[in-house]
Amino acid sequence: MCGIIGIASFKDISKEILASLKKLEYRGYDSAGISTINNGEIVENKCAGKVSDLEKLIKKTSLSGNIGIGHVRWATHGAPNQINAHPHSSDEVSVVHNGIIENSSIIKKELVEKGHVFKSQTDTEVITHLITENLKKMNYLDSVFETLKKLEGSFALGIIFKKFNNLIVGARRGSPLAVGYADKEKYLGSDSYALNSMTKEVSYLDDGDICVLTKDKIDFFDKNKKKIEKKVHKLTQEKESYSKGNFKDFMSKEISEQPEVIKKCINEYLDKIRKEINIVNFPIDPKKISKVNLIACGTAYHACIVGKYWFEEFTNIDVNVDVASEFRYRNNKIKENELYIFVSQSGETADTIAALEFCKKEGAKTCAIVNVTESSLSRLSDLVLPIHVGAEIGVASTKAFTGQILVLLLFILKIAKIRNEIKADEYSNIIKDLENVHSHVTLILNNKKSIEELAEDFINIKGSMFLGRGLSYPIALEGALKFKELTYLHAEGYPAGEMKHGPLALVENGMPVIVIAPKDRFYDKTISNMQEVIARGGKILLISDHAEEITTSENVWSEIRLPQIHKFLSPFLSTIPLQLLAYYVALKKGNDIDKPRNLAKSVTVE
Repeated sequence: MCGIIGIASFKDISKEILASLKKLEYRGYDSAGISTINNGEIVENKCAGKVSDLEKLIKKTSLSGNIGIGHVRWATHGAPNQINAHPHSSDEVSVVHNGIIENSSIIKKELVEKGHVFKSQTDTEVITHLITENLKKMNYLDSVFETLKKLEGSFALGIIFKKFNNLIVGARRGSPLAVGYADKEKYLGSDSYALNSMTKEVSYLDDGDICVLTKDKIDFFDKNKKKIEKKVHKLTQEKESYSKGNFKDFMSKEISEQPEVIKKCINEYLDKIRKEINIVNFPIDPKKISKVNLIACGTAYHACIVGKYWFEEFTNIDVNVDVASEFRYRNNKIKENELYIFVSQSGETADTIAALEFCKKEGAKTCAIVNVTESSLSRLSDLVLPIHVGAEIGVASTKAFTGQILVLLLFILKIAKIRNEIKADEYSNIIKDLENVHSHVTLILNNKKSIEELAEDFINIKGSMFLGRGLSYPIALEGALKFKELTYLHAEGYPAGEMKHGPLALVENGMPVIVIAPKDRFYDKTISNMQEVIARGGKILLISDHAEEITTSENVWSEIRLPQIHKFLSPFLSTIPLQLLAYYVALKKGNDIDKPRNLAKSVTVE
């Protein structure tokens, strides 16, 4: 959520800032803006809407300058309009901010009593006024330090000054912030992805750090104003194109990439000659693990629930799954020989990072399953397992979910093998079938036209339900989430056996109910639950590898037939039609596929 870019250079940087803001659009935003220092004055341009709207505005004003900051905003305090867009500027200072200032109303009241006049409804503007007030009696660096002392909450800041017009100050608490290096040019960014096209060398700020950028150097200070050194990290080369190619949008491209990313991920982890999973350097001896805790948000949380079923199936380890935003506020007891696994596409999810930081302080052993290997979650964890799916631009996650459950399964199988808790033939059979998953996914994608045709019947519905049991339950949750994210239509995911305990009251004549029923040990029970829905007038869309059976096809509105696969690998197949269904319904409704309303790709606030 929200994105920051700052550039200190020897040349005009307005085009570079705009280009970087376009790269940050994936984070989800509702307004955009830029401030530069030009002819000794702060020049601010901002607007509600897209970066393309800001670009048109800047063309009219001929924005220029060698020092500048830019921002894409996802509204927290104040409506998404031009006044509330960042940057927020006074005559002396201009500020961009990711995060939330929790005591902003108290600070604002104090500043108003001193004569300060506020223009916006945002929490961020108090930072601008605090720094402006402090500049009356101290230099730029001290004014920032004094301001930060008063702020409660989370922030990543980019700050430029009228009088100190050759530098940018960055500060971090809670929200991620990176800096990049180039000859006669230095960069500030909310993530390394925004900087990747300009530099391959970055450093990351830790909580409490401040940095000062000029075109020639970057200085770092800790919270006690002590000058410190920072490690320089080499970014991975951008091997992939971030264009949509021949696809209508990024999401359809990313759904279509899943056979290839499955193959790539398996190749990264599997020794095909020995048929062995290459995961080493466990933070705990797998034989000594007493409990596993899986922690994540949103789609990644659903991946964790899939992982819980696999852990319980293949090992004797106790398993707990937590929503990160709940975990961090519970009175958790960290115990010896427990492993904490954190799952996140971006690796910058604020609640997940906070949960990890708590665990680290308590001495817990941690593992991160992430897509972005340069992320905060990666840097903080004892063991990092990349999902190797490439950049995912669409806000609604598709290929990252597939990558997350794939890496979780490989990790679980490896632990089960080390602990001698899985039979050798079952281990071999699962690995053998895993190597063919990509071809099964291709078959489903080749049949997407039929799913597109089904989507027509969902456009004007009041709501829908997604049902599954066992491994299909978290897939039902994920299917419902995708449907909500993209179509803006109500959808709920439930364990199929829970319908009679309340949710069945929602079923009425013609209501679409999607039932996920692979031929596993839950199959007969799921079909019985489906018949209960049919008896109440529900309109069944059955997703199964045994949909041709007479007992299931009775009174079923429509079927999506999946290829047959090992019973424990069904999530890799059943999730694909649900992604396609949500996609095509949203497309037919005319919704913004890659940037659903109100949502952000990287959720960097609580």
